[in-house]
Amino acid sequence: MATKNRVIITGTTGMVGEGVLIQCLKSSAIDHILVINRKPCGYTHPKLKEIIHSDFFDFSPLEEQLKGYNACFFCLGISSVGVEEEIYYKMTYTLTLHVAKTLSRLNDDMTFCYISGSGTGEKSRLKWAQIKGKTEKDLTKLPFLQVFNFRPGFIKPIKGSKYTHKFYKYIGWLFPIGRAIYSKGFCTMEELANAMINTLNHHDERRILEGNDIIAMANED
Repeated sequence: MATKNRVIITGTTGMVGEGVLIQCLKSSAIDHILVINRKPCGYTHPKLKEIIHSDFFDFSPLEEQLKGYNACFFCLGISSVGVEEEIYYKMTYTLTLHVAKTLSRLNDDMTFCYISGSGTGEKSRLKWAQIKGKTEKDLTKLPFLQVFNFRPGFIKPIKGSKYTHKFYKYIGWLFPIGRAIYSKGFCTMEELANAMINTLNHHDERRILEGNDIIAMANED
């Protein structure tokens, strides 16, 4: 019998989270989706449930509703631009690890997919990259079935998405050029989302997926 994939998605009021949600709604591999947001995402579907919750540092009121899922696609995050290091650390590392620890305690066969970013690494000279690198490393220590850290570069959004960053309409023309010259740094939102869905066909892995790895995972049968 095929596995019934029940997925939690965070960040669906952002471009990446929305794109992952759209693809999961389309995918026959996903049976049920729970999204957790601070405000409504604006989508309805028979296999979609939404919880509005303001405090992502305290999931205790939600715990019973978070049981019985075998994947989390964690797409929540903030830009480091103009943000103090202390705030960025709290919203990137502390928040992510709090959610992840809660979910790993409640679901013993869960795959956790984390959207990090190209250039991430604790040895980087950039503070945001160091913080993301620490987040990746410590996620792999949690008792999930498997952990995949995704490091996309330029992402081509899904046409018609509600939460696409406005600047993409000015720079979208760069995508085919960049993809041809440097494929590692350019993927489509569909590829990123499908790669996350395809991690559910794997077992007991802890991996970092750079751009070309994302494209390859997306194209797995």
